[in-house]
Amino acid sequence: MRALKIVAEGLTASFRYPHFMMGVQPTFEMPPPATLYGHVASALGEWFDPQGVRFAVRFEFRRKQADVETTYLLTPASGKMPGDKSLPKALEGNPNPFQREILYFPRLTLYLNRPEWLEAFRHPRYAVCLGRSQDLFTYRRVEVVELQPAEQVVLEHTLLPYEYAAYTAAGQAVLMPRWLDYHRRRYPAFERYIVLHRRVRTREFTRYTGQPALEPWWADPAEPPLDGEYPGVVWLSWV
Repeated sequence: MRALKIVAEGLTASFRYPHFMMGVQPTFEMPPPATLYGHVASALGEWFDPQGVRFAVRFEFRRKQADVETTYLLTPASGKMPGDKSLPKALEGNPNPFQREILYFPRLTLYLNRPEWLEAFRHPRYAVCLGRSQDLFTYRRVEVVELQPAEQVVLEHTLLPYEYAAYTAAGQAVLMPRWLDYHRRRYPAFERYIVLHRRVRTREFTRYTGQPALEPWWADPAEPPLDGEYPGVVWLSWV
């Protein structure tokens, strides 16, 4: 199976939980699918139809720390500016400091079932970032690889469908934004996933009678083997 493989690195990344507004901004430890969609659209230079487009991700970072940021909650105001009474005051607000969790030295490996997008990522239309505009990234490698079917693979630092929770307890269940509908004022669609950082071999998966079979495994032979088996590529979808 031919797939586009993008390897990118940066200094910082932060993927905030959408329901935290003040005081603290915790981060997901894996880029949400909605963030990855925006990253791909930025390279292409336009929104694309996600129907039929599949992706797989590996994401690592060295450390997670909290930093202090300040926002200003602005409201309409009247009167004059304090420094120049000839200027009308339009907005006013107070500083709102909060703690934001930041992932340092992140590394993203993204697979897409669109090898024809190779040149778009070699010459991205917009600045390469992941999530926030200040979290700039650099593409270290962009290439088309041949994924091979495999009986068993190794999984780590990846995002898995939620149904994988029935096969392994090594990951963490999370609710993430899968898709933002920009035609409906960025209306979010959420979905449950498994964030897996720990290394797991699929031969160690728990299987019960009557469980549905998982999709065939795909391995990336361009990556070094882990515990004698190649890293696996688990496809996800935005729809």
